[in-house]
Amino acid sequence: MAITEIAPGIHYVGVNDRTTTRFEGLWSLPQGVSYNAYLVTGEKTALIDTVEEAFGSRLEANIREVIGDRKLDYLVINHMEPDHSSSITALRRLYPDLQIVSNAKALQMVEGFYGIAGPTLEVREGDTLDLGGKHLTFHLIPMVHWPETMVTWCAGEQTLFTGDALGCFGALDGGITDSEIDPERYWDEMRRYYACIVGKYGAPVQKALQKLAALPVRTACPTHGPVWQQQLGRVIDLYDRMSRYEGEPGVVIAYASMYGNTEQLAERLAREIAAEGVRDIRVYNLSYADPSVVLRDVFRFDTLLVGGPTYNAGLFPPVAELLDKLAARCIPQRRFGWFGSFTWAGASVRLLGEFAQKMKWETLCEPVEMKQGFSGKMHDACRTLARSAAEGLRDKA
Repeated sequence: MAITEIAPGIHYVGVNDRTTTRFEGLWSLPQGVSYNAYLVTGEKTALIDTVEEAFGSRLEANIREVIGDRKLDYLVINHMEPDHSSSITALRRLYPDLQIVSNAKALQMVEGFYGIAGPTLEVREGDTLDLGGKHLTFHLIPMVHWPETMVTWCAGEQTLFTGDALGCFGALDGGITDSEIDPERYWDEMRRYYACIVGKYGAPVQKALQKLAALPVRTACPTHGPVWQQQLGRVIDLYDRMSRYEGEPGVVIAYASMYGNTEQLAERLAREIAAEGVRDIRVYNLSYADPSVVLRDVFRFDTLLVGGPTYNAGLFPPVAELLDKLAARCIPQRRFGWFGSFTWAGASVRLLGEFAQKMKWETLCEPVEMKQGFSGKMHDACRTLARSAAEGLRDKA
């Protein structure tokens, strides 16, 4: 692929991955993913982050296309997760004098992952590296989303290399910067990426946004997804809202059903909520839905209804798995309603209520509990829960 010069002396040298089907072995990649690396050239040269090692030869070719036979002087590591760091060993073989630049926690991980102890340059908050014509300044943003994460600031070009922050799923289809692409396809992929990867760490993201707010950033270069320029304000706003767990008005109905009776409750609830004038409704069968998509929409919308049958005196496993994922992300506020069914001894409704108490969420009204099969007798209870959900949304309109 042709190399893109993002700003004078700053080149994109990353790669696309359209073959990996699960990010972190967990999250689906229907549109692929990019591993972004950036080459900054002054009198000396610095590579900022690397790519997944399966694509290391492409990274090498991209670097050589920019600097030819010049040596690579520095490798700046913003984030040590192996999808960004696993080419370090190969780069050290190609450039034996390469100096690895990062903070103390990251340098310990370089040795722990790859057995590389030097030469290294440890940097602290606010330190600057002079490349001769380009200056790189380093700011620590721990737990966005690993403890060693930092960002790199090139003041002369008003460019911030953000690591995983401001990143998203989705390979780059030709264009690199947001001015070269249709950015609309990336917003849901950004929400999905945030919910799955960064979602637990809202407070550290808020601290990072506040810390970096004074920088006059014109270009943001994350390690996944497009380089942001024209849409940078929208990107920062989306990360700000998601890290404050601020949901927009809308309802997610997430259910699982063994024989279709609980499913009929879910469908009835959806119809009743729509009849109340709510348009943003997402319904997911947890036995089949992509978990990353469900999490994406739970982060996006402020109201969640969860339902499932009692199973082995507990929650039906797909429902329990969703609750585990939600609890792991420490979402502090959602409007919550729940429903369930049983044949001879109910447990799911009670356990869903206990989950809501544990999360300290706002509960809508009494849950809907159904014994055995769905019938018209359940309509009134569904209507009550639907109206409770819709009234709160109308209040925000």
